[in-house]
Amino acid sequence: MPQTPLNLKRLWYSWKMIKLPWRRKWLVGFDLQGNTFWEFKDALHSNRNRRIVKYSRWTHYGDVNISPSWVQWLRHTRFDPPSLAEQQADVIRQERIKMLAAQADERWAAKPSFLDPPNKQQPTQMLESREPVGSVGQTNTKAQRSEEATAQHVQKEADSGNGAPKLPEKTAKKPKDSPWKQPPVKSNPGEDWQPQSWTPAPAKKR
Repeated sequence: MPQTPLNLKRLWYSWKMIKLPWRRKWLVGFDLQGNTFWEFKDALHSNRNRRIVKYSRWTHYGDVNISPSWVQWLRHTRFDPPSLAEQQADVIRQERIKMLAAQADERWAAKPSFLDPPNKQQPTQMLESREPVGSVGQTNTKAQRSEEATAQHVQKEADSGNGAPKLPEKTAKKPKDSPWKQPPVKSNPGEDWQPQSWTPAPAKKR
């Protein structure tokens, strides 16, 4: 958690923030990482002051971290610099968002997925209870019922003494003529065609 500067340094910051007439550069504010933000007059652009950030000389360039609110101020998209309370509230908001995101990831990971291995999937009983209408289990049950009804009908005919029971004949579907068995349409001379020998006519005498 970033800390605010000490009281002695804050007094020095408050002294540098005073816009005295002889000062060309004055302090505007600081962030929770210890970076200071300054503003000074530019001779080329007198209508707008220049804004810069200063960080510790022992800090590497890649380790410099500036909050979005201060970046907006540096780019002149924000008029007033962010206050210390606003920066602390922003840090608390970011921590809360990270916590909520972690909780959402845990809830998402707890839900079963088809990509999980078999030992991590739902139990079989729960899957059977959630089978929709017309599933495979119900189709097998209907087939068993039809077979049982056919067996009962055959047993009744055998008991009535009409002779040997007649099983229901299954009409086999006649396969349609395959297009591959049809003779090919001859659109070319064929494989047996051979070119004839060329015999030129005798030339005419001049």
